[in-house]
Amino acid sequence: MNTPSDKLAPAVAWPDDRRRAAFNHWLGALVTAHGLRPDSLRPASSDASFRRYLRVDGTATSYIVMDAPPEHENVQPFVHVAGLIAAAHLHAPQVLAQDTEHGFLLLSDLGTRLYLAELQSAVAAADAAGVERRMRAAMSTLVTWQQRVAASTLATYDDALLRRELALFPEWCVQREFGIHWNADEQATWAATCDLLVASALAQPTVAVHRDYMPRNLMVCDDDARGIGILDFQDAVRGPISYDVASMLRDAFISWDEEQELDWAIRYWQQARQAGLPVPLDFGEFWKPLEWMGLQRHLKVLGIFCRLKHRDGKPSYSADLPRFFGYAHKVATRYEGLGPLARLIEPLMGAARVDAFY
Repeated sequence: MNTPSDKLAPAVAWPDDRRRAAFNHWLGALVTAHGLRPDSLRPASSDASFRRYLRVDGTATSYIVMDAPPEHENVQPFVHVAGLIAAAHLHAPQVLAQDTEHGFLLLSDLGTRLYLAELQSAVAAADAAGVERRMRAAMSTLVTWQQRVAASTLATYDDALLRRELALFPEWCVQREFGIHWNADEQATWAATCDLLVASALAQPTVAVHRDYMPRNLMVCDDDARGIGILDFQDAVRGPISYDVASMLRDAFISWDEEQELDWAIRYWQQARQAGLPVPLDFGEFWKPLEWMGLQRHLKVLGIFCRLKHRDGKPSYSADLPRFFGYAHKVATRYEGLGPLARLIEPLMGAARVDAFY
């Protein structure tokens, strides 16, 4: 006779019978306590990592299951940061049950209303007020995150980590995607650029950094009193205060005019000052480090998207390479010391030489 945990939806595939059995055993033990209906198990979403998310119905609500194969993923940082977010009284999935050995978590379900989808719908409908409302709310939530999420127990976004991230660009984008190998002068240009970007990042005041704070990782919750839902926070670190602002303004999936970016950045900066966060007294002294921090992220993302294509068999992300080349090139042509980087990446992005003062 089958137990309830054996009645899994056929849409859910497993890499092998051993992992399926471990999951069935774990989920079966939770059926009574949470009123789960294992036969309702179905895909919810996936991301660029090896994690995937499943949705399962309960008696009165639905739940999310994180499936994170331990040979590729460690769920403990997610559990830790979820606790920090709960202590900060922000809205994120609660960890209701866990099997850290096998990489299974049972989480509360924040629903299906993705922030990105609602922003894109507002843009398509020319609903400027709707876009403004969502973006301002996201920036206000970020200020609250930076105020309340305790950074002391998070890993530091240090020199080594910043450089490891930057190294993804030449390895996976320049060499693997484009088949280009830099000569000694080009390698020296890259090294000098990395030194500038790392120094700028490390000079900033530090807060808890989500590290992927963007519309795709936010949720619109049906109950507005619960606030914006925050997802995909397991990589949080203690690092530069501008990082998450740059992530939100220059996103992987939706781009804005610079005038609009500046307006939202100024509003964030004003709120941050009022909240007592360590931002400069002059906005101009905040904007330049933000752009340089964004450039570090854009170069990292270009490397990651190419790695997803060539190593992980996920080529769809490479469709957004032009967006990130555009972000990076704009910043590199704007500031003294970064012009050589612009020349270095122009052959990759098919851009013509732009004459400017450096």
